[in-house]
Amino acid sequence: MLSDIEIAQQAKLLPIKDVASKLGIAEDELEFYGKYKAKLSDELFKRVSSNPDGKLILVTAINPTPAGEGKTTTSAGLGQAMAKIGKKAVVALREPSLGPVFGIKGGAAGGGYAQVLPMEDINLHFTGDMHAITAANNLCCAMIDNHIQQGNELMIDPRRILIKRCLDMNDRALRNVVVGLGGKVNGVPREDHFIITVASEVMAILCLSNDMQDLKERLGKILVAYSYSGEPIFAKDLKADGAMAALLKDAIKPNLVQTLEGTPAIMHGGPFANIAHGCNSIRATKLALKLADYCITEAGFGSDLGAEKFLDIKCRCADLTPSAIVIVATCRALKYNGGVPKNEVAEENLSALEKGIENLGVHIDNMRKFNVPVVVAINQFGTDTKQELEFIENYCKLKGADFALSNVFGKGGEGGTELAQKVVEACEKPSAYAPIYTLDLTLKQKIEKIALSIYGAGKVNYTTAAEKAIKEVTALGADKLPVCIAKTQYSLSDDPALLGAPKNFEITVRNVTLSNGAGFVVVYTGDIMTMPGLPKAPAAQSIDVDKNGIISGLF
Repeated sequence: MLSDIEIAQQAKLLPIKDVASKLGIAEDELEFYGKYKAKLSDELFKRVSSNPDGKLILVTAINPTPAGEGKTTTSAGLGQAMAKIGKKAVVALREPSLGPVFGIKGGAAGGGYAQVLPMEDINLHFTGDMHAITAANNLCCAMIDNHIQQGNELMIDPRRILIKRCLDMNDRALRNVVVGLGGKVNGVPREDHFIITVASEVMAILCLSNDMQDLKERLGKILVAYSYSGEPIFAKDLKADGAMAALLKDAIKPNLVQTLEGTPAIMHGGPFANIAHGCNSIRATKLALKLADYCITEAGFGSDLGAEKFLDIKCRCADLTPSAIVIVATCRALKYNGGVPKNEVAEENLSALEKGIENLGVHIDNMRKFNVPVVVAINQFGTDTKQELEFIENYCKLKGADFALSNVFGKGGEGGTELAQKVVEACEKPSAYAPIYTLDLTLKQKIEKIALSIYGAGKVNYTTAAEKAIKEVTALGADKLPVCIAKTQYSLSDDPALLGAPKNFEITVRNVTLSNGAGFVVVYTGDIMTMPGLPKAPAAQSIDVDKNGIISGLF
């Protein structure tokens, strides 16, 4: 059996100008990055702005498990399957972060015969967007420390600097550092921190900005610190916003690539789905809607995190109306939710499946609360038995949920035609999309609305630090913003060990911060790492390149 990277390397890619022509994009509307990648120009945005919008399809999933769900694979495969049934579709996805690629994932461009290509480029430096975001963020940090060194006219309190340096790599040693050591010439010593680039506010801002002017204004609104007297200090006070925007001049332009079968794919932005909103850029999604009849996008992690943020933050911010939601589930992951260890999920176990399938039920019910038609994609693995698949199908029937068996991993677009047809049918049903909460609620009311209605919690507790932070955010007039709850992706609760469908548990909010430029309030629950570490045997150990420049080990 071929590995993902072997399948990708054997594929015959179309020149990117030919992929673009499928969407009616002219060659002079592309900014080429080699033969198979291109950025989409501002001129293209202007030309297609009056086009009618296509149908917006969100692909989400049950809670992620080590057994795998295949959300990106399903997204890419669904785009290929749409072409098989004669529909004009474009896939709009996030860019992978280098940290997880070299950590546990080893790649994030789909799998099997449902991939986005060129997968090596996409999983590595791609078009440099991540590096530009890193540079813009760290420029602001450098200007803060320089401002303090050069007399501190704004009276910045070094103990209350909020923005952190970032790096698009898993490096636990940088979580907590001391900067400015080595004498007076090297700056003022203070405690500092690094986060991974995809958890930065700059990343979230890039993905929520409509254009360059909007991007620049949002960058200027970043709350970077407080003064000794408690006054808020923003990036624009440091005059950092213009230079930050200049570094992002090219990064704000979406990237065009293709699936294994030549379906156009727009990949742009990659915010984490707990600390940030977990969705690709508004610009990419809006452009895809103007270029095709169907735009297939995804949101990170399970529907309790990524989809909720897509529906409550991104759609609200961009005035988007989804036509259908696809929930990806696998026998393996549902058995894991039923208590089966990872090394046993390939074995038939109907009793564990019966217990774990409640997790799928919660995700179906939750997505229906947004008044959007739902389709369950049963992502098939070779070890699934007929009895297990029939059990999931019967459960979906009992829930009154449309469903389809999908084998895009093994068969490409041909393995997803049933799913594509069901999704097309769902898009024709009435969609009365509405966010789960209104913005006039207090921060606590919004938090509790999500915790009780989406997660299934019975109570929300707040630490003293969280209570104080909520008061500070409210005093800044930011209490009417959406909330972005950061919690574990592995459970509907804030405890990763609570699998399946826990009920009436308690969630503890330990801190609250304002992402003023992004336009949301981050709510921290549980123990959320904004700078991941590498595992004992990182994927980096298996990644290599030979004398001819052929990369191996990505998967």
